[in-house]
Amino acid sequence: MRVVVTRPESSARRTAERLRNLGHQPVLLPLTRAIHHPDAAAAALAGPHAALAVTSAETLRVLSLLGERLTPFLGQTLYAVGETTAKAAEEAGFRNIRSGAGTGAELAELIAGYASTFDAPLLYLAGKPRSPKFEDGLRTNDVRFVTAEVYEMTPIAYDEVYIRSVLLEPPVDAVFLYSRENARLFCDFAAPHLRELASVQFVCLSDNVAEIVPREFHRNIKIAGHPDEDGIFALL
Repeated sequence: MRVVVTRPESSARRTAERLRNLGHQPVLLPLTRAIHHPDAAAAALAGPHAALAVTSAETLRVLSLLGERLTPFLGQTLYAVGETTAKAAEEAGFRNIRSGAGTGAELAELIAGYASTFDAPLLYLAGKPRSPKFEDGLRTNDVRFVTAEVYEMTPIAYDEVYIRSVLLEPPVDAVFLYSRENARLFCDFAAPHLRELASVQFVCLSDNVAEIVPREFHRNIKIAGHPDEDGIFALL
């Protein structure tokens, strides 16, 4: 299968290697690039907080840029949205990691079980744009928190000729979609060619992502049973 990988390049290379090992042909089409704000992360860490929360491995890439400035915080409790983010936190040097089941809402529920022990707000180190579900879940559970935006994902511009060559020469069989913004950008780029992509499979990380896929392609949607890349690969 020819599979479009829409992750940022830093993550897409690992996904591409995994696809090749399974006999598929990866087609890299990163839709966004990360702009890191390590000074914003350092300033946020310097403020009062009881624990850290992270919903993307990209945040750990930002924190790793702090070098020795991160060392005093590596023993703090860090709540990670899922296994991939937890692994990135471990690789960054964090020693007290609690991992959620893979979604922001589930992570909020996990943290709520510990919030009564907090003597300061939870510090959520976030990206932009992001799903509101984690922060909404914290509010619903009356968890005090502050959010610091430490990176932003900016769209990459492609011309239509390039998009056509990627998607149709020859036609792709599937596309991996990881977030609502990711899905929106892909569908915008692919819009002029959707009639020629009638059989493409939209492999989505979650129901939330699948909602963005145009209605006429809903029969082509596959949704991961677990919101991580293992769940996506299980659908191939």
